[in-house]
Amino acid sequence: MIRTENAELAPGVEPGVLAVDPATDPEAGLATAEYAIATVAAVGFAGLLITVLKSDTVRGLLEGIISSALSI
Repeated sequence: MIRTENAELAPGVEPGVLAVDPATDPEAGLATAEYAIATVAAVGFAGLLITVLKSDTVRGLLEGIISSALSI
């Protein structure tokens, strides 16, 4: 918490402590929005990854890697 000398106090806040009002805080809800954007980006990347991994070329490469690893 930020300590100040002449801050306006919210009800129930001890003197000398600056309270942040969520209704007037310009950054209220930003963390939620950032999580939402990151989740949408992750889902998009997962969809792209699934599309690439389902291709015949990549499937053949992965089968070759697994086969050579198991034959050693």
